[in-house]
Amino acid sequence: MSENEFDGHLQELRRGTIVLASLQLLRSPGYGYGLLQQLADAGFPTDANTLYPLLRRLEKQGCLDSEWNTDEARPRKFYRTSASGIRLADTLTREVAAIAAAAAALTERER
Repeated sequence: MSENEFDGHLQELRRGTIVLASLQLLRSPGYGYGLLQQLADAGFPTDANTLYPLLRRLEKQGCLDSEWNTDEARPRKFYRTSASGIRLADTLTREVAAIAAAAAALTERER
């Protein structure tokens, strides 16, 4: 398998985890650019063109609350995981653990 093919598979695998990682990290208020850095530091490198539409979608779905901070020279929109988003993150965390356990069991079965 070529590196390009592998990267495509890895991108597909990570796509859904960005939602979960964002909801978990935004339990403490944060803004988009800071979240990009937190995600990268946590092992979820994400492009801004992926993250900002995701934040808007999660906000529209009621998973994130937001407010503008205009105290600084440049206004920033701060996000925080809502109660609904926390419930979703908790459910997704359990599902990811179940998927990882099932994948591990398949690997063990093949040995």
